[in-house]
Amino acid sequence: MPSASRAASESSRPVPPSLWRDGDFRRLWFGQTASQLGEHAALVIVPLFAVLTLHADAGQLGVLRAVGQAPILLLSLFVGAWVDGWRTRTVMVLTDIGRTLVLGAAAVAGLLGRLGLPALLVVAFAVGALSVFFDVAYQASVVRLVERDQLVRANSALEGSRSAAQIGGPALGGALVSLLSAPVAAASGALFFALSFLSIRRIQRTESVPERPARSPRVWRRIHEGLRFVVGDATLRAVCLASGAFQLSFAAMMTVYLIFLPRELGLSGTAVGLVLAATGPGALLGSVLAARLPSRFGYGAVLVSAAALGDGVFLCVAALHDSSAMTVPALLAVSFVCGAGGQLVNVTVMAVRQAVTPDGMQGRAAATITFVGMGLTPLGSLLGGFLAEEWGLRTALLATAAAMLLSPAAMALSPLARLGRALPGGRDAPPTA
Repeated sequence: MPSASRAASESSRPVPPSLWRDGDFRRLWFGQTASQLGEHAALVIVPLFAVLTLHADAGQLGVLRAVGQAPILLLSLFVGAWVDGWRTRTVMVLTDIGRTLVLGAAAVAGLLGRLGLPALLVVAFAVGALSVFFDVAYQASVVRLVERDQLVRANSALEGSRSAAQIGGPALGGALVSLLSAPVAAASGALFFALSFLSIRRIQRTESVPERPARSPRVWRRIHEGLRFVVGDATLRAVCLASGAFQLSFAAMMTVYLIFLPRELGLSGTAVGLVLAATGPGALLGSVLAARLPSRFGYGAVLVSAAALGDGVFLCVAALHDSSAMTVPALLAVSFVCGAGGQLVNVTVMAVRQAVTPDGMQGRAAATITFVGMGLTPLGSLLGGFLAEEWGLRTALLATAAAMLLSPAAMALSPLARLGRALPGGRDAPPTA
């Protein structure tokens, strides 16, 4: 082969086996890390500002979290149908620009003294909507850039970047709100999204976008195709059921948890940020384990056991009663175990989902599962606020933590539990009208 042809062939190949030698993969990894830092910081900044500065009660916090999560329910299916026909790099770059502008505007509003609860609701919804686009595009981009036998390794590396964000994001957000001000905290989130934009836009590899038919079907038809594909696959149906059970109960638990820590246990904003950040090191461990354990013990066994451990550990939190010397270390341990188990499940499920889904359905399959699972988070947040007001913080925390065990139970009773040491084969995409 002539050298020019060989060079062209090499440049068009997916990410090579040595992922970290590839400059485009490093740019994607860095951009993902920066984006997740901004997102995880914002997830702490907005509710902590509402609780500590605006003195929001449990019901108001539930509404605030629900508004931020509502775009998942409202937009996921449309975004999935739309992303499948576009370059994911373009989608991620545009959403980073949008989130930078939104949080930058929030910082300016805060400096002018106009960052009240209504403004926080607008910021939460806008950032949540743009994050839906980024997350769906990110999940579809992995399959377009790497070969299928590299999916677990690539997802492990990219989910590891999210773990690093979980280490620094909550701690940074909590510290900035506690020590400085919400406008400064919002500005830090805008800075991270800007860094993500600068990195991802430098990706040079041309990704393989599925060929569009001569007559592109209506968006509703494309959404229906995605729903039909997921419903028709027993493995993906099980993922939807387990994800829905987890996201509903986790959103309810976190609404109670974010009030329980400062008001019941007396933790400062900085301490709350550190406790939440401890999920990061655990998630980093989970990402490393996800590259090894499924091929050794089987995907099904890893999914069920990791979900049971990561979800069940929150039952221990209700036993804590004050801010003694052991309270923060105990909470750090809970967050670490939760992060490890949760990330192990996330990486493994993502690899299974990508393996059984053809390229032309990746965006819609991801969006459908996101719609079914994450779409329940607004209801969970409202439910958590309601239970906290009606039952009290401790009882509500115990009940919502126990409900999280419905997810591993659903996995154990589904085809996911029977997966072996190799990824399942994929199905053909349904014909497009």
